[in-house]
Amino acid sequence: MTSPVLILFTLAMVVLAALWLESNTRMFRKIGAAATAILLALVLSNTGIIPGQSPVYDFLLGQAVIAGIILILLNVSLDSIRQAGAPMLAAFALGAVGSAAGALIMSGVVHAAIGEDAWKLAGQFTATYIGGGMNFAAVGQQLGTRSDLFTAGIAADVIVTAIWLVACLLVPELFARRAGAPSSTAASEPETAHTGLAAQLQTSGVPLRLTDFAGLAVVTFGVMSVADVLTSLAPAIPRIIWLTTLVLILAQLPLVRRLSGSVVLGNFLLLLFLASNGAKSVISHIVDVGPAIFWFAAGTVAIHGIIIFGIGWLLKMNGDLLAIASQANVGGATTAMALAGARRRTDLILPGVAVGMLGNAVGNYAGIAIAMATRTMLGSP
Repeated sequence: MTSPVLILFTLAMVVLAALWLESNTRMFRKIGAAATAILLALVLSNTGIIPGQSPVYDFLLGQAVIAGIILILLNVSLDSIRQAGAPMLAAFALGAVGSAAGALIMSGVVHAAIGEDAWKLAGQFTATYIGGGMNFAAVGQQLGTRSDLFTAGIAADVIVTAIWLVACLLVPELFARRAGAPSSTAASEPETAHTGLAAQLQTSGVPLRLTDFAGLAVVTFGVMSVADVLTSLAPAIPRIIWLTTLVLILAQLPLVRRLSGSVVLGNFLLLLFLASNGAKSVISHIVDVGPAIFWFAAGTVAIHGIIIFGIGWLLKMNGDLLAIASQANVGGATTAMALAGARRRTDLILPGVAVGMLGNAVGNYAGIAIAMATRTMLGSP
C-alpha cells in the first residue's frame, strides 16, 4: 500500500477501531485508545499491510500534531486553574518538581544504554509527567525524537502510568492510617459523580457548527503562522514555546472559548499522529531500546512519587489530595478525575481537573527547559 489516501483511510480506521475497543471492552478500556491505536498500526506496519515510511507520517508528525495540540490547549482556562486552591496547587507543584528531578537524574543513569538522544527523552518524560501525553508529543515533535525512541517511550509511559494509578489508589490509605481517619473509599458518595466531567473532557458538549469549525481553523492556522514569524525573529526561543504562549492567551478570550469542538478535533488529530508513530516503528528497534526506556520512565515516576508523597507526608498534607495531584501530573486531567471518583472525593474532582489542565499548559515549557539542561549535563551534540 503506497497511496497516501489509502494510508490515511487505514489510519482513520485504526483510530475508529481503537476508540470502539476502548468504549466496549474492559481490557482495551484499561489500555486506552492512544496505546491501542499505536499497537494496531504497529501490527499493520510490521505485517506489511501498510508501509513503515510514508509522506503521510511526515505530515502527521509535523503540522497535524501541532494543530491537535493547539486545539486541545484552547480549553485551558485560567479561571478553572484558580478554582484549584492553594493546597492542590502546592501538591501539583511538588509533583512537577519531582517529575523534572526524576527525568534529570534518570537521564544520567540510562544515558549509556539509550545513547546521545537520551536528553530528548528527558524533556519528553518531564513534559508528560507534568501534564500528560499530549506534552510528550509536543516536545518530541519540537526536538525531533526518532520514531523508534518515540514509540518505545509511549509504550513505557502507558505501562508506568497504569502501575502508578494503582499506587495512587493505595498510598492515601497510609496517610489515613497515620491520621487515624477512616478510609475515604468507605464514604457513601455515589461512584458516578464524575461522569458528567468525563463527558466534558471527551466531547464538545454541543453540536459542531460550521462557524465553529471555521473559527477553530482560523485560530489554529493563525497561531501557527504567527509562531513561525516569531520563531524567525527570535530563533533562540523554540517554536513550541511560541505556540503554547499564543494559544494560552487566545484561550482566555470569550469569543474563542465559545467555539465548540476543539477537544474532539484535537484528540482525533493526536490519535492519528500516534497511530502513524506505531506504523513507523520497527519492532526490532523497539525491543533494542525498550528496557532502558522503560526504566527511564519508571525511575522518573518513582522519584516523582518519593518527592510528592515524601514531602507531603512531612508537611502532613492530605493523602487523597496528593494522590490526585500526582495523577494530574502523571496521567493528566482524566486520570486525576477518575482517581478522585474512585476515592469518593468528589470535592477534589474539579481541582484535579484544573491542575491537570495547568499541567497541559506548563509541561511544554518545563520539558524544553529540562531537555536543554540535560543536553548540557550529558554533553550531547
